[in-house]
Amino acid sequence: MFETVELGRKISAKKYNEQVSQFRLNLLTAQFAMAQADFPVIVIISGVDGAGKGELVHRLNAWLDPRHVDTTAFWESSDEVEDRPYYWRFWRALPPKRRIGILFGSWYTRQIIDRVEKKIPKDRFDQEMHRIAFFERMLVNDGAVLVKFWFHLTKQGQFDALKKLEKKNRTQGWVTSSDWEFHEKYDRFLKVSERAIRVTDTGYAPWNLIEAKDRRYRELTAGQILLKAIESRLRESASSVSIPSEPKLTARPVSSKLTVLDQVDLNEKLEDDEYRELLSKYQGELGRLSWEAHRRKVSTVGVFEGWDAAGKGGAIRRIAHAMDPRFLRIIPIAAPTDEEQSQHYLWRFWRHLSRAGRMTLYDRSWYGRVLVERVEGYATSKEWQRAYREINEFEEQLHDYGIVILKFWIHISKEEQLKRFDQRKKTPFKKHKITDEDWRNRKKWDQYSLAINDMVNRTSTENASWTLVAGNDKRFARIQVLKTVCNALKEAL
Repeated sequence: MFETVELGRKISAKKYNEQVSQFRLNLLTAQFAMAQADFPVIVIISGVDGAGKGELVHRLNAWLDPRHVDTTAFWESSDEVEDRPYYWRFWRALPPKRRIGILFGSWYTRQIIDRVEKKIPKDRFDQEMHRIAFFERMLVNDGAVLVKFWFHLTKQGQFDALKKLEKKNRTQGWVTSSDWEFHEKYDRFLKVSERAIRVTDTGYAPWNLIEAKDRRYRELTAGQILLKAIESRLRESASSVSIPSEPKLTARPVSSKLTVLDQVDLNEKLEDDEYRELLSKYQGELGRLSWEAHRRKVSTVGVFEGWDAAGKGGAIRRIAHAMDPRFLRIIPIAAPTDEEQSQHYLWRFWRHLSRAGRMTLYDRSWYGRVLVERVEGYATSKEWQRAYREINEFEEQLHDYGIVILKFWIHISKEEQLKRFDQRKKTPFKKHKITDEDWRNRKKWDQYSLAINDMVNRTSTENASWTLVAGNDKRFARIQVLKTVCNALKEAL
């Protein structure tokens, strides 16, 4: 693979100066045109140590208007980063729409290094590369322009580049002992890198391999590729980004078939005395388990979905009353803000993940994409259909990191919902809980039932299964939730 870019390409100073002036103008023009567009540009800078990647990052920031560029270097880690799943650091660095994000180092770096140093086996490495390919597909599906650069040097070229950097006063500190250690492992590094590139070189996110020996050639070539990618995207309409989606689901009237909700026994109930006894038992148990989870850095992510007025808030409060508030974070999810709409829909959920040893509860969640956004038409059919796999991948990453995942759908009957709506209207301190939207959603009960059935069937996985809660009796529902949380923590610990 890399032999094809070992051709000794060069650009003279005269030719470089002739081209760069007009090129810079074109690049700035394209960047300013992005201000009226609806997509972000993500630039990945990767390649051999000593290949001038840092210099290129400086050059791109000089050519572009830096006010609209976000540059992130993934170099040293921190406790804040290591206390969360691996991709959290990348999600928070993704640029919003109408901005360019330059990633110096990326989701490839650790995987390649770990494989070079034989910290992970080949099958695990391939699994991570396929995960990366899916992640990039997800970003492109959402409209992002992804430009991936790999800067290549021969082994001798790398040796010469590192020596040259060491001789200059300005760049002496750039070369570290690890750079020379990787130079000794050059052949293995190239073999692993070639495998990574082959697996992730896709039609929607292709790699651009650039010979890096000549500074002017590598900089101008990279800049022209970036310019071409932005100009091409500007010429397209947002709907023209076409990547095969998952098979379309055929929706049948819910009345013609049973759904998973029909399996929930809504006659379940608890008397007051029994409820108080069980509440004390499970809240005490949860308090002790949450302390142990904190000591052992076991995190929990809880998702609460359910019909309007089903009792999600009440169940969450019973969990909160049992825990030290320092270990718990409750995230209420409403309509996305302008900032959130400028990112992939999963971005706002990734950003709220707590550090290791804590619990994060989402009151409504990423499942809005396949529920309200599906039923109300806020997401296209392609968007909500591909979301099932995107959500499963998200939750699999949480599980792989060791996070306990709890997903609750609190189910009530249509008659019970109407009763609670009427109670809210009559109770002064509950009136704010009932809105016109709640009544509109109620009229689409059958459509939501079908969406819920599909959601549970397609996202109830071995490591992130749904718990369907019988919610007609609030006391029974709260105990079922508390008991499920306790059992899951005990198993994880």
